[in-house]
Amino acid sequence: MYFEEVTKDTLYIALEMINSNPEYNVFENGLETREITDLEEEFLNHTTISAFIKLDDTYIGIIDYLLENPNDQFPWLGLLMIHGDYQGYGFGAQAYALYEKEMQKRGFDRVRIGVLKENKRAQQFWESLGFVYYKTTSSKNESGIFCYEKFIG
Repeated sequence: MYFEEVTKDTLYIALEMINSNPEYNVFENGLETREITDLEEEFLNHTTISAFIKLDDTYIGIIDYLLENPNDQFPWLGLLMIHGDYQGYGFGAQAYALYEKEMQKRGFDRVRIGVLKENKRAQQFWESLGFVYYKTTSSKNESGIFCYEKFIG
């Protein structure tokens, strides 16, 4: 498993990844599907690192993260999503382990994530990987985001 940068030419693959998870899209945007223009700002910017999760030559997911959040100076994992067809095989945990190893190599001793409060499945997943809740913040849709962190160093 490895990461491959998302580019303008591969953005259509990111769209397929995102749209294979309609439940998440409803939590995030209130719609089951997104458009490619929605993803340009999210994945083609100079603030976050956006990459596909690949297993051999197969695109199985997408990851998007900040090396340093300007609000707290910690790395934040903004999105780790496995394509709907490949969920349930442990790929999410494997992809997270690869990300964590990368953060350790960069000298970080903890990482943070935000999980939409409605997304119970994601909360269970992150807690199973050792993330601990530390506060709730508000989001653009006012539903709330649970903030978690994990010490990795």
